[in-house]
Amino acid sequence: MERYQSGNYKIVRNITQHYSTSFSLGISLLPSKTRNAIYAIYAFVRYADEIVDTLYNYNPSKLLMDYRNQVNEALENKISHHPVLDAFQDTVHKYQIPLEYIDAFLYSMEMDLTAKEFTKKELDQYIYGSAEVVGLMCLYVFEPDKEKIKKLIEPARALGSAFQKVNFLRDVSSDYLERGRIYFPKEYYGNDFRSDECKKRFEAEIESDFALALTGIQQLPEVIKVGVYAAFLFYKKLFKKIQGQPAAELFKRRFRINNFQKSWVVSRCLVYDRFLL
Repeated sequence: MERYQSGNYKIVRNITQHYSTSFSLGISLLPSKTRNAIYAIYAFVRYADEIVDTLYNYNPSKLLMDYRNQVNEALENKISHHPVLDAFQDTVHKYQIPLEYIDAFLYSMEMDLTAKEFTKKELDQYIYGSAEVVGLMCLYVFEPDKEKIKKLIEPARALGSAFQKVNFLRDVSSDYLERGRIYFPKEYYGNDFRSDECKKRFEAEIESDFALALTGIQQLPEVIKVGVYAAFLFYKKLFKKIQGQPAAELFKRRFRINNFQKSWVVSRCLVYDRFLL
């Protein structure tokens, strides 16, 4: 059994490295015993995201329903023939991650199959399920003290929210042109989600989320701080690149940070900023 699960954890690590070099770099700064759990959470989330974002020619509703059923079976049986879900269920049980977070996440994935233009209430619910609960799952891995977890819930949610909102700005063109989704509610952002005013209002929320998230990172266990802070800086740097552009530019190209900038972030975390956290 140990060999079986070890192989599955290697698979979720490879999946994470395949999809995200930035996230993988951040995870590499975490203690070795923590990395596997975060790889498992990432792979679980990524597979669901792929179903609703890229497999739309293969009946994504059925695929997502099948995925949900397999998740439930893996959690109930404490084993799965699906490598990603076996590693994920092991992580959930090992760290006592609340099952309600998993339900909220999968519900948000279902929203992506139907909702094309979100109201403010729907968007808040979507962000909670698609991103904030992912931060909360990771929090249960990072912090063994349940009382400290209670104090860090809001900052963890803010970190997930900030990451998701940066993704909305980065991917606004593909979300709208390829998938017909608008993550900018009319009653909150006005009639033109492509305006600079809409972008500035959204950016103000992101800055607020980042500020709250940082207070939580500073309270994490010492061995965890640097890795989480690296992910924070990756997204903060991407956000600053986007923030300096007019809204129209977001529809022309997808912004990203290059490998040199990623290396700079890691060096900053290891050499300088670790003494400030």
